[in-house]
Order: sequence, then C-alpha cells, then structure tokens
Amino acid sequence: MEWVNETMVREFVFLGFSSLARLQEQELLFVIFLLLYLFTLGTNAIIISTIVLDRALHTPMYFFLSILSCSETCYTFVIIPKMLVDLLARRKTISFLGCAIQMFTFIFLGCSHSLLLAAMGYDRYVAICNPLRYTVLMGHRICVGLVAAACACGFTVAQIITSLVFHLPFHSSNQLHHFFCDIFPVLKLASQQSYFSQIVIFILCALILVIPLLLILVSYIHIISAILQFPSTLGRYKAFSTCASHLIVVIVHYGCASFIYLRPKSNYSSSQDVLISVSYTILTPLFNPMIYSLRNKEFKSALCRVMERTIPLPQP
Repeated sequence: MEWVNETMVREFVFLGFSSLARLQEQELLFVIFLLLYLFTLGTNAIIISTIVLDRALHTPMYFFLSILSCSETCYTFVIIPKMLVDLLARRKTISFLGCAIQMFTFIFLGCSHSLLLAAMGYDRYVAICNPLRYTVLMGHRICVGLVAAACACGFTVAQIITSLVFHLPFHSSNQLHHFFCDIFPVLKLASQQSYFSQIVIFILCALILVIPLLLILVSYIHIISAILQFPSTLGRYKAFSTCASHLIVVIVHYGCASFIYLRPKSNYSSSQDVLISVSYTILTPLFNPMIYSLRNKEFKSALCRVMERTIPLPQP
C-alpha cells in the first residue's frame, strides 16, 4: 500500500447528508436509520438462526437465502454504523486507507449479492422445470460451489476497481458528496482522470450487473413457459408465488444499481445519488427479509417450531 503515502489527500470528508438536511434533521435521521438498522439486523438474525436450526429448511433455496442474509448483514455493517456516527459528528471524515477498505468491501459484497440472486434464479428454474433431477442438479457441493464462485468473482472485481480508483492521484479537494466511499463520488475527486480506468470500471460494473440479470431473465423465461403448462390453477399459483419474492428483490436491486453504475459520468448528480444510495443500502436490506421469509408460510411454520424448542412454554 505504498501509494497511500504518495498522495496529498490523507482523509475524505463526507458531505452526503450535510447538503440535504440541517443539524436537527440529521439527528432525526440518526434515530430513524438506527431503528431501521436494528430491525434489519434482528430480522436477518432470525432468518439465519431459523434456517440453521430447522432441518426442514435445509434445502438449496433456504441455503442461498441464509447466505444472502449473511451478505446483507455484512453489507449494511460496512456502511451504516459509520454513517450513523457521522450523522452526529461535526466533522465527518474517513482516512484514505479506510475509504479504500470500505469501497473494496462494499463492491465485493455488492457483486457477490448480484451473482447470488442469479444462483437463486437458477435454483427456481431447476425446481420448476426439472423437479425430478432437482436433488442431483442442486446438490450440496453444487450450491457451495455457486456461492464460492460468486464470492471469487466479487473479490476479483472489487480488487480491480479499488486498485484503479485509489492509484489515481488525489491532490485537490477531499470533499466527498456522499455518505460512504462509493466508486464515482471518489473517482470524481481524482486530480487526474484516467480514461482507461473509467472504461474498465464501467465495463466491470456493466458485466457484473448485465450478465447475472440476463441469466435470471433466461431462467424466468423457461420458468414462465413451464408454469403456463401446469394443468391446475392452484399449481400455477403456487409456482408463481415461490418466484414472486425473488423477482421483487431482483427488480429493486438491479433497478437501483443500474441507475447508479450504468450511467455516463456526465449525468452524475450527488444529491440524487445520495437518495438512491439510501434505498439500496438501508431500505432494500430492510425489506428483503420481509419479502423473502417473514411472509413465507413454510418459513413461519419453521420459526414457530424453533421457538417452541428453544423457548419452553410454562406448563398449565
């Protein structure tokens, strides 16, 4: 990390919420975001512990869901605690190295999240289109391999993008118009812009978003065509309901991410992007547990069984 000492910028100052809200409003935001964050941590903890403790949920679908919940817990931990501290702090700073670490971890978890959603789409495809071969095609080793591949791709993309961004010289402003070290707000502060770096970063962002999304679309084209051939209306309804939660999360995740990372840099708007970033760093991880699990009858039954075993009821 020798390049850390070669730059004149030693730290970045976050201006994300300072430009959008007064001090009193920031204190109110702190309370709101803290409650939302605690609720997100609590629901994800319930999901992970229920899936681990109830053997009926030891299936590929819930295995991916538990990994997704772990990923979202880490994802929010990278951003929200620092953001909460900054909402109450007069000087909202982060060191140069800390900013690089935050960006790397954020990109790693975000890319892995995109690829995990593609793996979950493939799981639904196999379950509906090849139910007789489901246990073979979605065995434990294959599921673990898909998660490992998602993490490896996320790690590689994060390493490349973070290296490209932080090898640029930062000699002028350190005023970061965001509440965390996102790619384009930091890139905008570089003293010298590298066309090559911008192209590579844009291509990597496009690939990590477009390829999983295309795989999901192909999966759902086959899923919908298979469901429409089901003889009973009840069977079609059940099949659609198992896919609805995944589709909602896919639309929200890829919609927000595409708006942020697949635009020309000339269209960058700091205030607009701060609001969009709040949606996918705070609101999306909040709603995902409710969409996936807490409205799922199978999961709620498993949760009741786990609670009965772990919390003994008083005898009459």
